[in-house]
Amino acid sequence: MSAQPLSTTTEAPLQTRPESAGSRLRELLIGTPEIGIVAAVIVAFAVFAAINSDFASGAELQNLGIDLAGFAILAVGESFCIITGGIDLSVGSLTALFCVVSAWLNVTEGVPVIFTFLIVIAFGGLWGLFHGLLITKLGLAPFVVTLFTFIFAAGLDEAMAVNPIPITSSVFLGVVGSTVAGVPIAVIVLVVIAVVAWFALERTYLGRQIYAVGGNQEAARLAGIPVQRRVMLVYVISGACSAVVGVIVASHITSGTADSVSGWELIAIAASVIGGVSLIGGQGRIIGVVAGAALLVVLRDGLVAVNVNAYYQSMVVGLVLLLAIVVDRLRIIRLERSGKRVRRVAPVSSTELSASDGS
Repeated sequence: MSAQPLSTTTEAPLQTRPESAGSRLRELLIGTPEIGIVAAVIVAFAVFAAINSDFASGAELQNLGIDLAGFAILAVGESFCIITGGIDLSVGSLTALFCVVSAWLNVTEGVPVIFTFLIVIAFGGLWGLFHGLLITKLGLAPFVVTLFTFIFAAGLDEAMAVNPIPITSSVFLGVVGSTVAGVPIAVIVLVVIAVVAWFALERTYLGRQIYAVGGNQEAARLAGIPVQRRVMLVYVISGACSAVVGVIVASHITSGTADSVSGWELIAIAASVIGGVSLIGGQGRIIGVVAGAALLVVLRDGLVAVNVNAYYQSMVVGLVLLLAIVVDRLRIIRLERSGKRVRRVAPVSSTELSASDGS
């Protein structure tokens, strides 16, 4: 009798339940909060345009672009500081000061426009370096250091321009008044700065070191990262961005006027936080920062277009900021409970982080 083969049973592999579209969308929004901000911008714009059709006109779109350029560039500089776990309260006062300084150099001192721009931007970077030195060498808190400049610069621009300094240079005024294919020059400047900032933060070792400093300064130091130099760098960037916005504001209002902006430091911080930059540092992306600034601009200008009282405009911005902070906190709690890491940038080794020690 021939042996009968042993019968075997093969277990079917466990079938995983396919994720629903809703689950995938929820996970995508949790992991990429910028998508939600962009969607909010589109919805808000559509609502205001439906109420007032002029809000979607070509002229109004250009005005939105100019406003966005100022807010977003300021927020980009601010976000670098917040990512490292710091903050820059001085960006609004410095913007007003550089608005006056640029007009004073060009009109009162007769400095050519191009050299005026370069001097102002260099001055902004040096002021940021001053902040960075006080923070890193003396161990002063960023809040205290930049609060000093917030107060000091607010008085200095008043002293320099008791009366507005009118700007007549067509090149200077062209920063806002001129367009390329219908796009204001100021918006093109924003795009260039945003792309450079995005590339620097997310595609270079330098940017990863900045994130690492914000995530844990002591761990970053032990990994060989020059923490002090990275902190000084972000304040230089913030100061330079304030100078660029000061030039844009001067071109927009056609004069160097003291106290030309009010509360813009809060708008810069709000745009950064709404865009996903964590106030504890180490997290945030430039695309989110620009989207956060766009949401604030659309809300502000849209409420004006539908004749909402200015007091309510500030209340709406405050509520949006609070909502962004709460949503960000809930998102982090959800990720922590699920055992996932909060998204920052692509993983990088300590060898890579210290690869540019000398820079």
